[in-house]
Amino acid sequence: MILKNLKNATTGLIAGSCIFAIACAAVLQPVFAQQLTSNITIDAKKVTGPFNPVWSYFGYDEANYTTMKDGKKLLSELAVLSKNPVYVRVHNLLNTGDGKVALKWSSTNAYTEDKEGKPVYDWTGVDAIFDVMVQRGMKPIAEIGFMPEALSTKPQPYQHHWQPGVPYDSVFTGWAYPPTDYKKWGELVYQWVKHCKEKYGEKEVKSWCWEVWNEPNIGYWKGTMEKYFALYDYAADAVKRACPDAVIGGPTSTGPRWDKAAEFLKAFLQHCVDGKNNATGEMGAPLDYISFHAKGNPTVVNNQVRMNMAVQLQDVSRGFEIVHSFPSLKKLPIIIGEFDPEGCAACSVKFNPQNAYRNGTMYSSYTAASFAQLYALAKKYDVNLQGAVSWSFEFEDQPWFAGFRDLATNGIDKPVLNVFRMFGMMKGKMLEVNNPNTLSLQQIVDSSVHGDQPYVNALATLGTRELYIMLWNYHDDDSKKSTALINLALENIPATKASASSYLIDETHSNSYTVWKELGSPQEVSAAQFSQLEKAGQLQTVETGKQVVIEKGNIHYQLSLAGQGVTLLKFTW
Repeated sequence: MILKNLKNATTGLIAGSCIFAIACAAVLQPVFAQQLTSNITIDAKKVTGPFNPVWSYFGYDEANYTTMKDGKKLLSELAVLSKNPVYVRVHNLLNTGDGKVALKWSSTNAYTEDKEGKPVYDWTGVDAIFDVMVQRGMKPIAEIGFMPEALSTKPQPYQHHWQPGVPYDSVFTGWAYPPTDYKKWGELVYQWVKHCKEKYGEKEVKSWCWEVWNEPNIGYWKGTMEKYFALYDYAADAVKRACPDAVIGGPTSTGPRWDKAAEFLKAFLQHCVDGKNNATGEMGAPLDYISFHAKGNPTVVNNQVRMNMAVQLQDVSRGFEIVHSFPSLKKLPIIIGEFDPEGCAACSVKFNPQNAYRNGTMYSSYTAASFAQLYALAKKYDVNLQGAVSWSFEFEDQPWFAGFRDLATNGIDKPVLNVFRMFGMMKGKMLEVNNPNTLSLQQIVDSSVHGDQPYVNALATLGTRELYIMLWNYHDDDSKKSTALINLALENIPATKASASSYLIDETHSNSYTVWKELGSPQEVSAAQFSQLEKAGQLQTVETGKQVVIEKGNIHYQLSLAGQGVTLLKFTW
């Protein structure tokens, strides 16, 4: 990336692959003949709404990773992304077992029964998981699931032994079945919430989100839709009895772009509005927020990965449309329970070559571009988007850069985590971004970024005395990436001078993967190499505190951003 003040720059040569030059400093770096030119105008007076931290939500299957070495380290990093609380959603919180972790599996042994069939509750495992979150100021999205072995209508086989390369449906074993007794199920939930209120305090528990199950419209639930409604009713009733002001939501169903998933979401919402409650016999069910999932669909074309953001955004669009169609629900908060480039975090590149995007800058630029669309879609459909869960965490004791969908590998942060660090720095109110030559929201929803033109655009926020601008240069096909020349015009800045800083993610900045490859892609990493990789995984500041002259409220800059690059500019006055 090159950034320069067009009116105040003089000509000179400065060494380095990435330069940020302001005011009277000069920059000269070759501008490639085929690069795209993008003209972006941002007016500090054109506020479009609040900048809600929809990005500050993360999740993972393996709940027991929470208490492990690298899991704790990563959660500590996520917790300090910004002053906004970070929400964490995990599967398998009620599974029966010994607490040993495996891919797509965890257990806490929270519920068993004695010889007379009476419940035995043991909160040690779930407490250990929630303790790690609460101690860091994080907020659990407490997923009520899955079915304890003693309550399952088909308990055997119970624990699955899935590995990459094995058919995915093999994960759906005894934990996915309805309960033998819905009253026992409700009492389990009641005792759990009651215990949490006693341990953490009512005020703390009221700040969490509770939800019932995960993707009950597919193999995660081996009952009918009506039986899921009963499962929800008994759980929601139990949550409210234990803590009346607790927040409960659902159905966390799969992407509603799929007609059957859309029908499930509609039926669930209708049940919550006026269906007969299986637990109370009354009309309707408690619902404080609505959740569904949205996934992209990468493929391999000509031996290269091609991303597809369109299907992910179509999930979001149809979900928002469905929520908006319910007059009494359309203002409820929406949490997109999983928002990812595809559907299997634990599926590695070895067996799924379309997942080769995960280690480098394709993942980081996709994340910046896709999350930015959520704000526009929420405004279009007039819904209350609260958050979007990135189903990406870490995989303990796995090979380095094995190609899992994760934020860090063996304690080393990947480039994608630095996008969330950028989001975390932004604050204030969102500003309108005028970029007439970029792809429109509808073009991306319809066709993603498959053509010759990359998707270059920005997200901007205005704080009390600072302006933040995140810019990305994204393409679905890495072979079509190209450097973009961006002319940036900032208007109505209420000052005569400012200081500017910049941060960058590209092949050579904020990129531990590039450094790891330069080290020879080692699987045995020395202490010195670990320190080098750890530093490379942090968000890199390109320049800071440079003085900028503002002429009649205007700043004009030109910057060059590499393909799949993401940069954050911060102007302070």
